[in-house]
Amino acid sequence: MNAALPESVDAWRMVQARRVFQGKLPLAGFKRVRDSLAARSGEVTYEIEFGKDEIGVAHLRVRAEATLPLTCQRTLEVFGLPVHVDAKLGLIAHEAEEAALPSDYEPLLTADGQISPAEVIEDELILALPVVPLSPGAEDASRVWGDTDEMQDDGQENPFAALKKMQVAKK
Repeated sequence: MNAALPESVDAWRMVQARRVFQGKLPLAGFKRVRDSLAARSGEVTYEIEFGKDEIGVAHLRVRAEATLPLTCQRTLEVFGLPVHVDAKLGLIAHEAEEAALPSDYEPLLTADGQISPAEVIEDELILALPVVPLSPGAEDASRVWGDTDEMQDDGQENPFAALKKMQVAKK
């Protein structure tokens, strides 16, 4: 069943009904993620499925795909990071129940039974963000910062060459 994504749902009722939500959301709507993005354009395609597995564990399966516009910390250029999320979240009402979850489930605490599906999607996008965004194909850092040849590629003297000479002279 497809339906628009509600702001808040009763997780336990959704599990009993085995509800599925599919759609697209703008990245600009995710307040916690957008500060990490280089641009607010783009959208995330999602599917959220509530249910119980064969051993009776109430769960929420989150699948999401997006291309996140990030700033490469090596080149300072904007690049699109493709993100594919497929997370199985075991629904628990108390922290003590976490130990009973199978190992392939991440816990999702729903103390009052209410969850915000959009916030769950946003949480998974945050977890998918790299600590240091680097665009594919960016030059190796050791080559960029460790190169102390006398001359740079542009023909100017390398300012670090003198430091290298001083270091060699100390030995």
